[in-house]
Amino acid sequence: MSNILVTGVAGFIGSRVAGMLLDQGHSVTGIDNLNDAYDIRIKHWRLNQLQGRAGFQFLKLDISERLPLLEQLAPFTFDGVINLAARAGVRAAVEIPWTYVETNTSGTLNLLEYCRHYSVPKFVLASTSSLYGANPPLPTPETAESDHPLQPYAASKKGAEALAYSYHHLFGIDVTVFRYFTVYGPAGRPDMVMFRFCQWIAEGKPVRITGDGSQSRGFTYVDDIARGTILGLKPLGYELINLGGHETISINDMVAVLERKLERKALVEYIERNPADVQENWAVVEKARRLLGWQPQVGLDEGMGRLVDWYLAERAWASQILTA
Repeated sequence: MSNILVTGVAGFIGSRVAGMLLDQGHSVTGIDNLNDAYDIRIKHWRLNQLQGRAGFQFLKLDISERLPLLEQLAPFTFDGVINLAARAGVRAAVEIPWTYVETNTSGTLNLLEYCRHYSVPKFVLASTSSLYGANPPLPTPETAESDHPLQPYAASKKGAEALAYSYHHLFGIDVTVFRYFTVYGPAGRPDMVMFRFCQWIAEGKPVRITGDGSQSRGFTYVDDIARGTILGLKPLGYELINLGGHETISINDMVAVLERKLERKALVEYIERNPADVQENWAVVEKARRLLGWQPQVGLDEGMGRLVDWYLAERAWASQILTA
């Protein structure tokens, strides 16, 4: 079995990737700086699901701090690195772009340097569908234009992709880049739409929808994303692969499904559309199927039901999570 470094291990996707790797018998070293980009309580909840499991160890590290990172990882031998540590979210990136570049771009460079100097053969990078810009073809293939990001978040990920390719070219590191589309599920990011709306409807809070709610997103359940990410550890040379976003729903229809599952009516308020938002996203995932044998297993209705069930089970504290 392999020994894998998972960065951003207290994150939404990172915690599920680590859990699945452990289920498969691998050893996982997880690192995370446990920053306050969103409510830290949910990060601790995710990390607590991993702590104490056989084969897991945790280090509190920031990938943007090069020397501490390299010094503390130096004693380890890894078969692969899965870099899921990131500052995410398109809106906050407009306010603090430097933080996004430091983590997403420079942090990726630091990890690539680690792989180079310590002969780690495999590097998996989480990137974003936000790179496809304002008017991509729908559904969107990997070949769509991605050189005009609309905000610093996407731009910082484009820089990370370029660095990953250069290290593949120069040093032979096997690289898989995943462009994630919208991911949802239990213990998700509270700044993302599915968690926010679930909490707001359940607690009788106003449900603020930007624009008219006709905009749509391609969603994929977190366990399907985690399985695909782990499949990306196989040798591929250098590949850029869409993952997620295979099943679309409008924001208005999503609210209706959550109302039905929570058995509560939403108090909807429509507000001005944010210029950092795109109208639609929907992925072509044929490449993931062809190269990885990846196939989504959890449909949107079932996955939303699992999210609602988790929320109601954890409601005592989940209802207090800050979603702004």
